[in-house]
Amino acid sequence: MKHIDFNELLNSAIYFGASLVLIFLGRVVYKLFHPKLNTRAELLEKDNFAFSISYVGYFIGLILAIGSALLGGENDLLEDNLLAILVYGIGAIFLLNLSQIINEFIVFNKFKVKKEILEDQNAGTGIIEAASYIATGLIIMGASKGAEENLMVLAYWGIAQIALIFSSFVYNLITPYDIHTEIEKDNVAVGLGYAGSFVAISIVLSYAISFSYDSFLEAIVTAGILFIIALIALPITRLITDKLILAGYDLKTELVEQTKPNVGCGLIEAMAYISTALLITWCF
Repeated sequence: MKHIDFNELLNSAIYFGASLVLIFLGRVVYKLFHPKLNTRAELLEKDNFAFSISYVGYFIGLILAIGSALLGGENDLLEDNLLAILVYGIGAIFLLNLSQIINEFIVFNKFKVKKEILEDQNAGTGIIEAASYIATGLIIMGASKGAEENLMVLAYWGIAQIALIFSSFVYNLITPYDIHTEIEKDNVAVGLGYAGSFVAISIVLSYAISFSYDSFLEAIVTAGILFIIALIALPITRLITDKLILAGYDLKTELVEQTKPNVGCGLIEAMAYISTALLITWCF
């Protein structure tokens, strides 16, 4: 039977308490970034499913960001270390919210995300915004594991953010339809596929920046190589999904050329991207 170390148990309890404080702060910061948003009304009065998806995605990203702070903790509870976790966690929370603003203005600039989610209750947009939060949370977690200084975390986050933005344009190029147009039509199936690609790229980027390198240049080169591999894998994965997984059917037809888009096919496409990303990280 494993011996229980009560000091470790106490430390774990205090860290858990600190994480709950960070979750509360994450909710407060979310309100600061969305001052006119009534979350209670959207969730309970309007039954806004699109917003629910986005909000859940935020908290998943938040947990990942908070995890990045907790993973850096020492086994022995020191006052300075606990303070560092809280400070780092707050920084991660702000980066999470800042990333979403950047993505809304650059990646999703062809339509107003808030209007699509709050007024039109567009579930496809909610899924994409949730994926954006999760992707950012993964990147922050990877950066915290690989970077030895706070400025390095910021550098990794910034570079990974640029890579995510670039990957979204690449994904739009490899699809035989305009993603933004389909999402504005409340096409949840297309939203799922797009979200899967976004999370997949973030998995690879998070993995690439999670190691301690001898130099910043070595980190950038390694991350760049894995990023290029992931970009090349996107169209290949889509082709495999179309011709092998959905053999006998056409992915484009299932997603955009039917009266009712096939949400199941969109989910399969997302699964294929995420599976490929995991395989890439496991092989390297």
